[in-house]
Amino acid sequence: MEYVVLQVILKEKLWGTGSGNLTSLEKTLNDQAAKGYRLHTITTASSGSKGLGGGDRIQATMVFERLG
Repeated sequence: MEYVVLQVILKEKLWGTGSGNLTSLEKTLNDQAAKGYRLHTITTASSGSKGLGGGDRIQATMVFERLG
């Protein structure tokens, strides 16, 4: 089997809730699917940000498995 491991950092909005860039997660999934991979495993870890930009960060680690 052939596997690919990718990480995507999602930054939460400064005000309100919800990720400000879920499109990067969606793009990663679609790009790998177009290359013949399927999502095998996903894990997430979150960390706060106290900087000027604010908002929390979620790190999504995805393992993709080649089909066929």
